[in-house]
Amino acid sequence: MASCVRVTGITVGVVLVVAVVVGSITWAILASKGPSAPKLKELDWWENTIIYQIYPRSFKDSDGDGIGDLKGITSELNHFVDAGVGAIWMSPIFPSPMVDFGYDISDFYNIHYEYGTMADFDELVARAHELGIAVLLDYVPNHASTESEYFIKSEARESGFEDFFVWADPVLTEPNDVNSRTVPSNWISQFGGTVWEWSEARQQYYLHQFAIEQADFNFRNPAVREEMLNILKFWFNKGVDGFRLDALPHMFEANPDDFGGVYPNEPLSGNMFLNETQIGYTTQEYIRDLIELYDVVYEWREFADSYQKDTNSNTKILLAEAYSNITMTMLYYGDERGRFGAHFPFNFGFITSVDGRSNARDFVYVIKQWLVYMPHGNVANWVFGNHDTNRMPSRFRTNMVDGLNSLNLMLPGVAITYQGEEIGMRDGYVSWEDTVDVAALNQGNASTYLLYSRDPARTPYHWNGLSNAGFSSGSSTWLPVAEDYQDINLAKQKEDTRSHFKVYQALANLRKSPALSFGQVHIEALSESTLVLVRYLVTHEAYSLVFNVGTVEDTVDLARVSMLIEPITVYTSSIHSARISGDAVPMGSLSLQPGEAIVIKSAPYNN
Repeated sequence: MASCVRVTGITVGVVLVVAVVVGSITWAILASKGPSAPKLKELDWWENTIIYQIYPRSFKDSDGDGIGDLKGITSELNHFVDAGVGAIWMSPIFPSPMVDFGYDISDFYNIHYEYGTMADFDELVARAHELGIAVLLDYVPNHASTESEYFIKSEARESGFEDFFVWADPVLTEPNDVNSRTVPSNWISQFGGTVWEWSEARQQYYLHQFAIEQADFNFRNPAVREEMLNILKFWFNKGVDGFRLDALPHMFEANPDDFGGVYPNEPLSGNMFLNETQIGYTTQEYIRDLIELYDVVYEWREFADSYQKDTNSNTKILLAEAYSNITMTMLYYGDERGRFGAHFPFNFGFITSVDGRSNARDFVYVIKQWLVYMPHGNVANWVFGNHDTNRMPSRFRTNMVDGLNSLNLMLPGVAITYQGEEIGMRDGYVSWEDTVDVAALNQGNASTYLLYSRDPARTPYHWNGLSNAGFSSGSSTWLPVAEDYQDINLAKQKEDTRSHFKVYQALANLRKSPALSFGQVHIEALSESTLVLVRYLVTHEAYSLVFNVGTVEDTVDLARVSMLIEPITVYTSSIHSARISGDAVPMGSLSLQPGEAIVIKSAPYNN
């Protein structure tokens, strides 16, 4: 006679208790229900956002003078909404003689006339906030223009300003002979030549780590440090959500009190390819990365946090620019005594350590190095370009644009996008006659200027294929528009079926997924040319990037990646890929063309 079987069950915690009745006997069986969905914490507004760097002079011109301005930025704020950007960071917009195009500030409390007025700025901030976009400014604390009121008063030895800058007496090669005057030390400027410039009015040298017209503040003077806080507070009160802190490694130089009252000469680096006027000829050990600078950064963070608390405002973020070694860079986050520094220092690994010649293992190393060295509990960030270096597609290769943007937007933390990267803008050609960059003019000539010039990365944004790429209605622009603007522009990419911009949009939208917002990271080189990045979170779909950074076709085995669970489909891909969204991707062998990247969606990895 057949037995009567009945199955019932109840859930206790994450365990399913199953009662199986066979005839008159009841068996209790414990069966795993599987993992529970993780509890997701609420992220602060900046922790997983995209920050877009605007170079205001080249973004959008509203009045036809060939120079970008604040009204132009305001008119195009919807572009950032379309792109999925959460914050904009503007390079300096303050009054300036424009020797270094805004990084030589003459008035830290106002707006440069070519960019508009304070009313224009207020309108920009208000409109951006209406759209849910945070506004960050470029803060340049290391130096001020020699046309600033600070410098003029200091040069005149006006009370309270005598030591606002770094002043030094000359060294006399012949005792008591004023005509034998020479510079206090052999230190070299970042733009070439000595860091010391003679002031006839004061009969002393002043120090400038950049252009002659950019005098370095004396941060050992408490009055200077207090004024820096005043500047921060002024712009916080204007509604600014944070600052990018420029040139921080240069804020302090060796203290002559530690060297018998003189500025010590630096040892020679031994680089036989440089001469005594070029940066790197000496070791730079007395003019950058001095440990004192971190105390100042920690003071600024304390001030920003106190301001937030006192005003009940959103977090005011501070982002540190520091081209330093990995150990010194990580100190910007804070120290082991519990002091907090910048919310993050910019991660320039993709600028300084890899390029179009690098292999997949190089890329993986750069990523893992940051994640390994970053202090626990902090937020990572990723940067592929800025106004000081060649554009991303020009440093790497044009067929890598979508893969590089995919890396940037899929890695954990904050993604930084430089103006034009979302459409794959390349360096524009700027002739010697049109060159305006002080770095190129000081160090180069008609034959060598492109080795130093930053102008090619600063050419106007390509809005459309019309005159001046839609940047300006004027007859000319401050830098020439790149010649490829009719092929590479935003309007065209919005219309094209597949484009860099549409890939960028898809990736920006993907960042909202739990796997990318909160998930773990797995990164490895599957071969010399191809890497895989997996973002996964228990019970949630995983997303992975498979990217051939090499110059030849490459075949890899996806079965090696344990986090990939079928079914697997394409989410988005490089515009030159034969694979499109929705295509199935079989587990196993996968061939990729040079520069090809595919972003794939797979079932949850719950191990």
